[in-house]
Amino acid sequence: MKGRITEVFDSVQGEGIYVGERQLFVRFFGCNLACKFCDTKSERFTEYQPQELFAELKLYADDYHSVSFTGGEPLLQKDFLKEILQLTHKGGFKNYLETNGTLAAELGEVIDYLDIVAMDIKLPSSTGSFPYWRAHQEFLKTASLKEVFVKMVICHSTRVEDIINALGLVKEVNPAATIILQPDSAGEPLALDRKIEYFKMLSEDHSLVSCAIPQMHKIIGVP
Repeated sequence: MKGRITEVFDSVQGEGIYVGERQLFVRFFGCNLACKFCDTKSERFTEYQPQELFAELKLYADDYHSVSFTGGEPLLQKDFLKEILQLTHKGGFKNYLETNGTLAAELGEVIDYLDIVAMDIKLPSSTGSFPYWRAHQEFLKTASLKEVFVKMVICHSTRVEDIINALGLVKEVNPAATIILQPDSAGEPLALDRKIEYFKMLSEDHSLVSCAIPQMHKIIGVP
């Protein structure tokens, strides 16, 4: 079995509630979505056997918070992901999955070996694509077996109705999950009044834990 990996590197986490933590990153090749704000498109990859990838990860120092399996979408390579997660889990690594939150069945096959799930909710007005409300609902149910938080990218095209739908989904499935609003850093900067409007919507709902965090790695200039 071989996995297609775009890159392996060490850096600091730039998104979500673990921003600033040192991590090892394993970036998987390929994605099942085509979000208009995507900033990780790649046409090249290296093939690894699970043991080869695990051996490379062990070359790094052991003072990292966790291993971030990111993409692309790691769950597209579910069988390979399961094998490497088993190895890192047994090896004492903390496993952190960054995912677009649409492949619930695949998540169910690897959830036992995960510690943290960083799940996107893809707002259709932000992505310019199909709405995935049902898929996100099923995904969050499974992800909630472990520590999970939710990220939503907001941009000029984001509609208030989509944010309301996303908040309702989280409240129904797992109201304890932290929600992150993440302004799009790839396109034209979102106007301050729009940011305030969206952030106010979250802060006024006291049944949810929420915050706004930009892509800090872009701001400080690290991978």
